[in-house]
Amino acid sequence: MKDVISLVSFVACVIAGTLILNAFIFRSYNVVGVSMENTLHGDDRIIVNRLPVTAAHFLGQEYVPNRGDIIVFANGDADGPLTCGVKNGVKDQYIIKRVIAFPGERVTVKDGVLTVYNSEHPDGFSPDEDTRKSDTDGPKKYTSGEVDIVVPEGEIFVSGDNREGTHSYDSRNGLGTVPYCRIVGPALIRIYPFDSIRVF
Repeated sequence: MKDVISLVSFVACVIAGTLILNAFIFRSYNVVGVSMENTLHGDDRIIVNRLPVTAAHFLGQEYVPNRGDIIVFANGDADGPLTCGVKNGVKDQYIIKRVIAFPGERVTVKDGVLTVYNSEHPDGFSPDEDTRKSDTDGPKKYTSGEVDIVVPEGEIFVSGDNREGTHSYDSRNGLGTVPYCRIVGPALIRIYPFDSIRVF
């Protein structure tokens, strides 16, 4: 009887530990599609760091990522705006994009160039300068579309790295800006393919 109780207790602890780890510390996701190429590719497996989000929520604050971070966020209502709270019965979908701009900043896309304007850069700047490692890692240089938007309070502007044509469904073309409360966390590491493991 003691052995049975010990086994049941062990299994219960493993399950509880897994749930806690997944909810508050790390989560893994498969990348689907081409929207983050060339940085990430379809079938890449990434680990998302939940710790900064958990810590911010523990302190009663919203988690605010850094510009250029690759983040995963929940799209709870595929047919409507990314509001917080009730999901209207729609199964969660998770989207991965790069953080481009923050509340109060103006984002424009014109002639293939994405530009962010704020009080520090009234003449605008490229948010990709610090995140484009090379022509095969980071946002592609050409951005399709015509955009002129000021990011609302409590939300962020996100975009895929593959911005040519309609490869990336993001804040430029239908997704809209993303509330902080939808953020799952920043990408921490790519664990698959094994020959392309890297830390973000």
